[in-house]
Amino acid sequence: MSSFSELSGSRELLANLTLRELRGKYKRSILGWSWSLLNPLATMVVFAVVFRFFLKVKFPPGDPSGLNSFALALLIGLLPWNYLSNGINGSMSSLIGSANLIKKVYFRREVLVVANIASWAVSLLIEVGVLVIVLLFAGNFVFPWLVPMLLLMVIQSVFVIGLGLGLSVLNVYFRDVQHLIGILLQVWFYATPIVYPIGLVPPEATVFGWVLPVRTLYGLNPMVRFVEAYRDCLYDLRMPPLADIAYLIAVSAAALVVGAVLFARFEPKLAEEL
Repeated sequence: MSSFSELSGSRELLANLTLRELRGKYKRSILGWSWSLLNPLATMVVFAVVFRFFLKVKFPPGDPSGLNSFALALLIGLLPWNYLSNGINGSMSSLIGSANLIKKVYFRREVLVVANIASWAVSLLIEVGVLVIVLLFAGNFVFPWLVPMLLLMVIQSVFVIGLGLGLSVLNVYFRDVQHLIGILLQVWFYATPIVYPIGLVPPEATVFGWVLPVRTLYGLNPMVRFVEAYRDCLYDLRMPPLADIAYLIAVSAAALVVGAVLFARFEPKLAEEL
C-alpha cells in the first residue's frame, strides 16, 4: 500500500516522463507523428496482400454489422497487438535508457516503465481515432461501442504494465531477456488470430494418439481474447462475451501483481546493476 501511495504521489513526474517519451519518439523526424499511422498501415498492406490474395485467407462478415473487409478486420487485430509489442519492447529499454537518472536521483523506478507504456497508449488512441473515422465511412456506426472498447484498452494497459514491470527489471540483470522476448513475440503473434480468423483453429486435434482440445488451449492466450473483443466492438458491433471480459480482467490483474512483485524484488540493487 505504501508503494501505491508513493506512485499516486508521482503523478506529475509520470506526466512529465510521458511527455518526454512522446516528444522523443519521433524527434527530428520529418513526418513526426504520421509514423504512428503509417507503420500499422504499411504492416496491414503487407499482410493483406500476402494472406488475402496469395494464401486466400478470408474473414467472415461482421455479425451483425455485415461489414466484409479483410483489411479492416486485419487492422483492428493489429492495433492491440502493436500496443502489446511496443509496450513490452519499450519497457524493457526504459530502465537501461534512464541509467544516469536512476543513479543520481531517487524516485519510484516503476514510473519509467509506466510512462513509456503510457506514451504507446496515446499512440493507440490516435490510431483508434483514425480507424473509427474509416469505419464510419465503411458504414460501421461504432460510436455506441466505443465505451466497451475503451474499457478493453484500460484492461489491456494493466496487462501490458504488468508484463513491462517484470520484463524491464529482469532485462537489467539478464540482458538475454530482450532477445528471448523478441523470439517469443514472433511465436505469440502467429498464435493470435490477427492475420487469420479464429474459425480456422480446429476444436480438437490428435497428437501422438492423444486428442487435444486445441480451441480451448488456444483460448487461454490472453491476446486471443483481446483481439476478438476489439473485433466484437469495432467490426461486429456487438458486446464481447462477459466470460471473456472476466478472464481478461483476472489475467491482467495477475500479470500486474506478478510484475510488481518481480520489480520490488530486484529494484533495490537496480542502480548497481546499471
